[in-house]
Amino acid sequence: NIQPWLIHVVTGAARDRLSAAALAAAEADQFSLEYAYLPEVLKEPYLSRRRKVGFDLHALYGIERGDMAARKAAMLRNYAFFGAPVGLFFTMERDHALGAWLDCGLFMQSVMTAARGFGLETCPQQAWCDIGGVVHHELGIPESQIVLSGMAMGFAEPTAAVNTLRSERIPPEEFVQWHR
Repeated sequence: NIQPWLIHVVTGAARDRLSAAALAAAEADQFSLEYAYLPEVLKEPYLSRRRKVGFDLHALYGIERGDMAARKAAMLRNYAFFGAPVGLFFTMERDHALGAWLDCGLFMQSVMTAARGFGLETCPQQAWCDIGGVVHHELGIPESQIVLSGMAMGFAEPTAAVNTLRSERIPPEEFVQWHR
């Protein structure tokens, strides 16, 4: 019940400035991680699931597995919000505990659902947290706040191949345990 979330919305010139700074930092490999998103060693079955989505996405982009330049270019599209006109950044006070992370995740999902009600689509983007220093600097976000995620928001482009991606989901039998 503490409502820990804060949202920073970027559009227009602010969006463009942030994107330019983010692209410059990422192209120069100047990363500044807000937090570790994954463990240092990602074990199975999570590693295979992650790779499968990546390979499927690259196939839709027409990227060959060994084409590292094309893979990087595809990743860098994050920092242009995939062409969406609105960027959202979800932050909270850095000293909040894990429960607040859960609250913010639930809030983000609510924003995504509400956007659909207005005919908009969203894409949560943890990639922005890889260059958190840029986000803090460009948006004036104090270091006392942690950037949890970025999010692109706009109208879907139904003809874009990437929008046909449907990541495989494991069946409920693999993640639900019944206790009777």
